[in-house]
Amino acid sequence: MGAELEQFRKWIDESNNIVFFGGAGVSTESNIPDFRSVDGLYNQEYEYPPEQILSHSFFIRNPQEFYRFYRNKMLFLDARPNKAHCALADLEHKGKLKAVITQNIDGLHQKAGSEKVFELHGSVHRNYCEHCGKFYTAEHILHTEGIPHCACGGRIKPDVVLYEESLDNDTLSKAVYYISQADMLIVGGTSLTVYPAAGLVDYYHGEKLVLINKSVTALDNKADLVINNSIGKVFESILS
Repeated sequence: MGAELEQFRKWIDESNNIVFFGGAGVSTESNIPDFRSVDGLYNQEYEYPPEQILSHSFFIRNPQEFYRFYRNKMLFLDARPNKAHCALADLEHKGKLKAVITQNIDGLHQKAGSEKVFELHGSVHRNYCEHCGKFYTAEHILHTEGIPHCACGGRIKPDVVLYEESLDNDTLSKAVYYISQADMLIVGGTSLTVYPAAGLVDYYHGEKLVLINKSVTALDNKADLVINNSIGKVFESILS
């Protein structure tokens, strides 16, 4: 991996308009389960399949069970940023990284200090009353029981994109803009199998497309550099 790391380091040094696009693998090193890994959430037994529970129709039909699963399996509020989160925040503060685009909903990029973060699938840290729009924190949701309700009586819904729901158009448009303008695109911790998010890579027109993932991805053959290793270890080794 030595040659790949040297090339990665060289490109970072040369670039001043870097964009990072990340998935669940960025958070697994903070002990947040990867939905689709061998030991991930999708391989754990539950009363219903996670895909079903985390769908819009299930939330409407069975909010009690949705929230039981959500509190148990989706809220990891004690998780801390890892080396990758911290390195990306450092690159942003140095003026080299212009945006983080993430499929994760845990808020760890912001906790590490990143400011320009586009959350494609929303965030567990934003929860709103469906009736009056009042905001509630993830901590509030975690410490309620059953279906959480607002003071006005309305039901509270997490600001996360459930199955059957569309991505936020404004967030998607900004992600497309930053990727299309980038002189270096780093894609990490994602197998690039979930669309439409995975299709964002097609908007990159530069010659420094770097894929960092422990396993092969669907777009390895299109990358200018592929590093099959832990994303935290990669960033730690080149930015230490």
